Amino acid sequence: MQKHRMILLGTCIIACIYMGGMKANAATLFELQVGVGAVLEDIDTEGLDAINPCVLTYGNLGIAKVDRYLNIRSGPGTDSKVIGKMANESACEILSIENDWAHIQSGEVDGYVSIEFLIRGKDAIIEANDYVNTVVKVTADALKVREEPNTECEVIMTVAKGQELEIVNDDIEGWVKVSIDGEEAYVSAEFVEVTDSLKTAITLAELLYGEGVSDVRVDICEYAKQFLGNPYVWGGSSLTNGCDCSGFTMALYAHYGIKIPHSSSAQANSGVAITASELQPGDLIFYKKGGVINHVTMYIGGGKVINASTESTGIRLSDYSYRTPYCFRSILQ
Repeated sequence: MQKHRMILLGTCIIACIYMGGMKANAATLFELQVGVGAVLEDIDTEGLDAINPCVLTYGNLGIAKVDRYLNIRSGPGTDSKVIGKMANESACEILSIENDWAHIQSGEVDGYVSIEFLIRGKDAIIEANDYVNTVVKVTADALKVREEPNTECEVIMTVAKGQELEIVNDDIEGWVKVSIDGEEAYVSAEFVEVTDSLKTAITLAELLYGEGVSDVRVDICEYAKQFLGNPYVWGGSSLTNGCDCSGFTMALYAHYGIKIPHSSSAQANSGVAITASELQPGDLIFYKKGGVINHVTMYIGGGKVINASTESTGIRLSDYSYRTPYCFRSILQ
């Protein structure tokens, strides 16, 4: 069995080498980690593929292993305020360990998590390699998404700057094939950046509501967020075992005794039409592709929606303008 020595000395300086288009192998990448401190550890790299460079940008990597979300707190204890959440398989930089708590930085959140739910050390580096997502990040102010890889075909939607799209194939001259809410389409390679990333924490602000929101609206949004990370299943309506976008919203309202149809286009005729400025948590937002409504989300405040998106993402949070909204409906009157 081949083993290699890894020197971890304080804060790591990570170097990743690409030669002639070929990735450095796992052993080489491990051996490139240097810093200040003095800890020697055997690393078994047999059968291990090359470590993704985005994994190696972490000096002291931690990976969340939980059923749904790991609470990030303001201090090292369960009596401290929750200031953010890490989904399962999300990454963080471990800044220090205090008893059974880790001081971490993940995304925009700096706080403390229980080490009981963190994978650390070489196991985190090896496991994180399986959790890397290749995404397309939009660099244009309003990116046109097309049905085919050419400028003559129909524009089926626009996507806001900074949004990340699931990549299907980037081996198309001048174009990238993407999946948006399970629908495949094409975007110009000129206005996107293909990048690898690990999931990171969401701030508490992304889970909060505006002022003056009724109890029932807060309650339905809190209820919806219990199912974050649960699977997407086309045609499904189970909040735990799998649902599609309209099955998700139908099941949420059904929990409160409100009946709406299982179809995003049919739901767009339910309730009362409202404008974007009138949106409140619990309202529905609809999106079109090729002139046909094909997706629905629930607004939860703060510019965020919760939705059953794709098989790879499941139920997740998004910016409400991650696609161009078509219409808005209020079901809760």
